[in-house]
Amino acid sequence: MGRIEWAMWANEQALASGLILVAGGIVAVAAQFKGWQFAAYSIAAGVLVCLLEYPRGKREKGSTMERCGQKYLTAVVKVFGPVTRNYYVRAILHAALAVPAGFLLSTILGTVCLGIASAIYLLAAIRGEEWKPIEQKAPERLQVGGGTMKQPPSMPPPRPPVETRKKQPSEEAGQENPIPVTTKA
Repeated sequence: MGRIEWAMWANEQALASGLILVAGGIVAVAAQFKGWQFAAYSIAAGVLVCLLEYPRGKREKGSTMERCGQKYLTAVVKVFGPVTRNYYVRAILHAALAVPAGFLLSTILGTVCLGIASAIYLLAAIRGEEWKPIEQKAPERLQVGGGTMKQPPSMPPPRPPVETRKKQPSEEAGQENPIPVTTKA
C-alpha cells in the first residue's frame, strides 16, 4: 500500500473549516450575539484560511486535480515562500487562528474543525511533507502519424454474417412461463 499524503486531507479540512468559520461568524454578527466582536474576527480568520488553503498542493505520486481559478491564488501563496510552504508554520497558524473563535457558540464548530486541520498539518510536517505548487504544463504539440496522435481507422470493424445477426424464432417469441397461470372469472 502507498503512503498516505496527510497534507491533502489537511487542506480539505482547513478549507471546510474556514468556510464554517465564516458562516458561523456571519450568523453571530447578523444576530448581534453577545461578544459579536469574536464573530467579526472569525469572519476575517475564515477568509484568511480560505485564501491560504484554496490552492491545492501537488501530490508526491499521481495527478492532482486543480481547483477552478487556483492558479491566481497559487501565485499569491508562492510569494510568501517558505512561510506558506512549511506545514509546521501552517499548523501553528491554524491553531492560533482557532483560539479566539472558540469563545462563541456559533463559531465553535469552525474552531474544532480548524484545530483538527492543525493537527493533521502537524502530522504531515512530521512526516516530511511540504506544499509544492501545481505547475502548468506546456501544451504538447500533437503530431499526426508516428507522434502522439494516431490516424483514425480507415475500415469499419468486421461484422458477423447476416444469418447469425438475425434472431432465431425462439428468441423473438419471448420466454415461456414454467408455472401455469389460471385466471378465475
